[in-house]
Amino acid sequence: MESGRKRLKEKIKEKLPVTGPQAASIFELLQWYCYHTNTHGCRRIVVSQGRLRRAAWMILTLSAVGIIIWQCALLIISYYTASVTITIQFQEITFPAVTICNMNPYRNNATRHLFEKLDQDTLMAINELYRLIDNPNNTHVKALHQLAANNQDDILFPNIPLMWIELVTQEYSIVSDLITKKRHRINGTVKIESFESINTQDQTKLVGFHLCDKDNNENSTCIIYTFSSGITAIQKWYRLHYLNIMAQVPHEKKLQMGYSADDLIFSCRFDGLPCDSRNFSLMHHPLHGNCFTFNSGENGSILQTIIGGSENGLKMILHLDENEYNPFLVTSMGGTIVIHDQNEEPFVEDMGIEVQTATETAMGLEMTVLKRLSSPYSDCTIDGADVLVTNLYNKTYSLQMCLHSCFQMEMIRRCGCGHYEKPLPVKAEYCNHKTYPGWIFCYYRLHSQFIQEQLVCQKTCRPACHSKEWTMTMSVAQWPSSASEEWTLRLLSWEKGIPGNRTLRKNELANLSIFYKDLNQRNISEIAANNIVTLLSNFGGQLGLWLSCSVVCIIEFVEVFFIDMFMIIVRKCIQTIRKWWQNKQEEIPPTISNTAHGSPVYISDEDPPTFNTALQLPRAHVQDTLPPTYETLRIHSSFSPDTSTMESSKH
Repeated sequence: MESGRKRLKEKIKEKLPVTGPQAASIFELLQWYCYHTNTHGCRRIVVSQGRLRRAAWMILTLSAVGIIIWQCALLIISYYTASVTITIQFQEITFPAVTICNMNPYRNNATRHLFEKLDQDTLMAINELYRLIDNPNNTHVKALHQLAANNQDDILFPNIPLMWIELVTQEYSIVSDLITKKRHRINGTVKIESFESINTQDQTKLVGFHLCDKDNNENSTCIIYTFSSGITAIQKWYRLHYLNIMAQVPHEKKLQMGYSADDLIFSCRFDGLPCDSRNFSLMHHPLHGNCFTFNSGENGSILQTIIGGSENGLKMILHLDENEYNPFLVTSMGGTIVIHDQNEEPFVEDMGIEVQTATETAMGLEMTVLKRLSSPYSDCTIDGADVLVTNLYNKTYSLQMCLHSCFQMEMIRRCGCGHYEKPLPVKAEYCNHKTYPGWIFCYYRLHSQFIQEQLVCQKTCRPACHSKEWTMTMSVAQWPSSASEEWTLRLLSWEKGIPGNRTLRKNELANLSIFYKDLNQRNISEIAANNIVTLLSNFGGQLGLWLSCSVVCIIEFVEVFFIDMFMIIVRKCIQTIRKWWQNKQEEIPPTISNTAHGSPVYISDEDPPTFNTALQLPRAHVQDTLPPTYETLRIHSSFSPDTSTMESSKH
């Protein structure tokens, strides 16, 4: 009866489907999954008849899984990508800020007393360099002769000589000073660095200056900076001494030596309305002197443009007096224009556009607003707060601002002082040769590392996410024309109020017109190409296309291959541990010994055996002896009381 019931239960159990956790092995679990899954490829592997069909379905299914993994990986990799959208708006546009500078920073008459000795040394160097003494009757040549004779031993900065490089070897170098005309030898290895693409092996054509980091001491490191052009060498050498001198001049005095707005701006009109120096704000630049910005927004109002075309916008006539130009600092004449946003710093050296005199320059503008996505889509910064560089310009963050600020901070850290061309942080001072004798050597070495991107600046500074750019279309025409030159210059001279009979020359004037070509503002914006909704939709499309699978199939797959398979593995491990433990217990029986009183003592580290295990213990060997007789315990009749006596006593 019992055996029949057991066989019936086994038959019912065989007909019931095997579920995940109840599977006895991983093979049974996989077999059950292939029979019951909604993914058609897996089911066809087990229900197909014949090995060839099963192999084909297995290859197709595995290929589909591989394609899905590949496509999903591409979707994840390309998730943080941005698409660019360009929109054009026709609307009233903000007119940009326009900064105007003179190429000559200071009036020569106001700075002649500062650069008199430097100009004399420069003239002597030019005289020796190009051998200008050809005509002995030339008064300028005679002046140079007399100047060189009187100042042979009085050199402005003897530690920065301008020299010919005659011979360079591993042991020594032979150079000739262009000012003192002294020829001397420099012992030791001297490194030669060139500012231009020239052949440094041909020393007969090289001009340069000698710099050392420790004021020409024996243990100092020296470098000869060379130039193939004498003009470039003279300008670089002159500029070094110029920076040394101007770094020691107070800021108020430099403002007085520069040009005023009335000196620079002859006339001004904006959208047909007159403007004057009150519409310009002062900005002092170390190399360009007093610059003036139109529509800077400092007074709280920013001008708008409602009509485009060359007849509107900003029209100016600049007065550039060539008599006030420094002949050695700049060799060109004209003005420098920078178009920028009101919140941005105008970097004249980097973004300046030169305006030629005796011409009419027209600049047609088109404004473009750029909006980039920040991390993780790009490496741009929103406001520069996450860039570890101190902003020395107190303006909106830009890449140029960061690079200039970073270089100045690096120079202060390494050289002990700041460069004259850039702003200073708190408690810092500009470099000069008297206080910091080796600053020029330190600056050139640091600048060379900056150009080669060996400093941290290029790695630290990042572009701004939001910016404005102005695309310019320039056209230049002769102004004034030959036919109108006479009356135009006479009338302008009268309006300027030039005393006497002096008349302005066209080489002193520049006509400038800045306007919007049209009022179309172009916006270039980056938009995230993907989001979580599109990512999940793409995942679902790939799963449905290749395996006819859905989210429920994914959940089923996770349940079977992660949860159920894990349970089977755990169950197998537990069974293995139990079997191993039972075998170990059977191999090591407990040891028994008797005490003096005959009670057993279990010599084992484990607990005493239970009742069932005690029955299985081996019995001790006992000798075969007969049981004792207990005759003495029997009750004899002689000791038993009389029955009659007991009954009578009861009564």
